[in-house]
Amino acid sequence: MKAIAVEPGAGEPVLVEKPRPEPSPGEALVRTLRVGVDGTDHEVIAGHHGAPPEGADRLVLGHEAVGVVEDPNGTDLEEGEFVVPTVRRQPNGTNEYFERGEPDMAPDGQYTERGIVGAHGFMSEYFTSPAEYLVRIPDRLAPLGFLVEPISISEKAIEHAVASRSAFEWEPESALVLGNGSLGLITLAMFETVLDIDRTYCLGRRDRPHPTIDIIEELGSTYIDSRETPVPEIPDAHESVDLIYEATGYAKHAFETVDALAPNGVGVLLGVPEPWEFEVDGGRLHRELVLHNKALLGTVNSHRGHFESAVDTLSQLPASFTDDLVTGVYGLEEFNAAFETDDDVVKTAVEFDSV
Repeated sequence: MKAIAVEPGAGEPVLVEKPRPEPSPGEALVRTLRVGVDGTDHEVIAGHHGAPPEGADRLVLGHEAVGVVEDPNGTDLEEGEFVVPTVRRQPNGTNEYFERGEPDMAPDGQYTERGIVGAHGFMSEYFTSPAEYLVRIPDRLAPLGFLVEPISISEKAIEHAVASRSAFEWEPESALVLGNGSLGLITLAMFETVLDIDRTYCLGRRDRPHPTIDIIEELGSTYIDSRETPVPEIPDAHESVDLIYEATGYAKHAFETVDALAPNGVGVLLGVPEPWEFEVDGGRLHRELVLHNKALLGTVNSHRGHFESAVDTLSQLPASFTDDLVTGVYGLEEFNAAFETDDDVVKTAVEFDSV
């Protein structure tokens, strides 16, 4: 079968031939339909993140997938069902995080991630997976099923943000997304159409005209150019906000978020920056957090429950939004186009079989 793989750091994914996998007991065989491409894939390709399985020279890419069950292999799945795979898997043996159904909370070294670190991904014509890691998706949502994984990341982030404010009455009226990439736009759409937050903002570094700015404004949100209005100046230019979702990986944003939060607000950090030393006024930030009951939290990955919630969220997103978000779906004969980073690219996917 054909697969898209990379030697981490080589800078270019290639099409390779691999044997079709055989499902082990408890696993199903899935025929891959579409696999999304995101920033993590580009980090793996560049060698900044991730690693192939032990003993392998290349890593099969892809962690945002949707497929159809080809062989249930005795599991509770049925042939022909559309499914989305979760990402994290147990390393050799098991551990308390997986036993609790919370693989997303496992620390480094106690998990592998399909298509990212230590395990081949889903960019192949077929893959196998334990049935417990396959989430059913309605037929009508299958063409966009590769969006379930990124939505699940935001499901977890929002869940944890709300949990951090659960000791008192907290109903956010305003929210800010830092970053106008595909994950930021998906989260903005969730704020606008699913959570129904009154006032939303999205910060980026794009010049008009740009498709992401069009998406932001069509959602009813306000675009903020960080070159004109840095994060600490947002309260004066607009307002202090109740909820901030950071998806830039720009390390200063973690600290600047504190300045942009309203009293009792919470900032959720998802970006993974490179090491960077710079000066901050730690005393002032500490004081701001304490005296105004603000909070910062970090979050990564998601578990099955978040994937299930993400399927429901996907069903609620406007078709006009997803049409604008997905700027290209490419077959294997032109898969390289899915990895291009031109200015007009927002979200892309590789199609292995027709939906």
